[in-house]
Amino acid sequence: MKVLEAHNITKIFPGVIALDSVDVSFELGEIHCIMGENGAGKSTLIKCLTGVYEPEEGKVLIHGEDAIKNRALFDKIAYVPQEIDLFLHMSVAENLFLPYEKSGFKGLVNKEILEERAVGILEKFNIRVEPDVLVKDISISQQQLLQIARATVHEEFEVLMLDEPTTSLTTEDTQLLFDIVEQIKKDNKAIIFISHKLEEIFSLGDVITVFRNGKKVVYSRLKSIDIPWVITQMTGRKVDQTQKFYSTKVKNEKLLEVKHLTGERFSDISFDLKKGEILGFTGLVGAGRSELMQAIFGYLPVYSGSVELNGKDWELGNTNYSVKNGFIYLPEERKAQGILPVLSIRENISVSILDKLKSKMGISKTMESNIAQKVINDYEVKTTDMEKEIKFLSGGNQQKVIIGRSMCCNPKVLVFDEPTKGIDVGTKAEIYRMMKELAEEKGIGIILISSEMEEIMKCSNRIIALYNGRKAGEFDISADKEELLGSIIGVR
Repeated sequence: MKVLEAHNITKIFPGVIALDSVDVSFELGEIHCIMGENGAGKSTLIKCLTGVYEPEEGKVLIHGEDAIKNRALFDKIAYVPQEIDLFLHMSVAENLFLPYEKSGFKGLVNKEILEERAVGILEKFNIRVEPDVLVKDISISQQQLLQIARATVHEEFEVLMLDEPTTSLTTEDTQLLFDIVEQIKKDNKAIIFISHKLEEIFSLGDVITVFRNGKKVVYSRLKSIDIPWVITQMTGRKVDQTQKFYSTKVKNEKLLEVKHLTGERFSDISFDLKKGEILGFTGLVGAGRSELMQAIFGYLPVYSGSVELNGKDWELGNTNYSVKNGFIYLPEERKAQGILPVLSIRENISVSILDKLKSKMGISKTMESNIAQKVINDYEVKTTDMEKEIKFLSGGNQQKVIIGRSMCCNPKVLVFDEPTKGIDVGTKAEIYRMMKELAEEKGIGIILISSEMEEIMKCSNRIIALYNGRKAGEFDISADKEELLGSIIGVR
């Protein structure tokens, strides 16, 4: 039975047709997967289906009734965004039941009853924290599960919309989420599942709709298709899934040397990085990969150990020193830590080199615009205007801007922390090519942190596995997948 329908939906932004006469419907008791490259129109469709945007043409129907005319119908849709959207300084229980009116609480809220009701829900979602703990003090993985739990608390929902829900989840939590989604499906709810992870789509979904350039390209039952077919529909071309992107020009010269480094969530880590090499770091969420690189960068403290760059002692605890001396860290949380969302593309590029843009009249707008345009051209950033706020770019294009900005600082070492998180398969290949070119043509040492086994094996010259904050293994280009996995989960 159809519960949610979009008929002839067209949404236009200045100079861009974001959605072009789209028809799509969702049925109760079915998991409907949505796929498409960044900028294909998925986010715009979501905002039309949830009432955030009003389309120029077309209708959104919920149980056959026009939801744009009767906006109360949008309460039937529970939406979980990709980015964490919680109140960090409120408790887990308080976040879980907001807004209180929908959860059945009226007037003054009894904190004891609130926390008592929260316990069973937290157990169901495997969120192993006390209900009175502040959200800021729980892990990102737990925060993501809390968002999903909050969406399902309000029982009037009939459609659960999940946008890239597993990007911050451990393997264990991902499987737990899938089990919960399957149960929600059995409860005769419609599930809309948006993901760039093809393995998840085929593991969980019943049907799929693919978008490209604002248009619905194809709809199919997942049992009758395969991964290469989906990739071709998304990109409009065949993408070679077997292609490797490791560097072929590694120099026998140590660029970075880390000796017995200990800090927050990691202990006694030693490794070296060569010029022109792509060194992969993998491990479970919480293994200490990001903390290790953030400590070298100067963002987190180092308790003991030392670092050398080009044979010279490295100053720890100073991010300005790191940037000026060629060690650049590209964070995992791109939207929260990597961009200045309300500033333009031009300003996001120039912010790292303002000292180079000085003139007698202040910052030279001409130099700033020229550099920004060069980055846009060199890294093929898809935008109509460098003055556009960067938050309106797709995730892949934001990542290209961040890479281009980093290159303006003449880096010797670039750390890519989960660089393709939330990025489609076609743009992933572009990011891989960029890393390979930077290593081979510029001699830059690349450190790639990734939770995706395929990504780490496809792009790395060597791989270091961390488990529980310690080095669990080191592998060369011919790494055995099972042996690598054993190190990651701590059984090797």
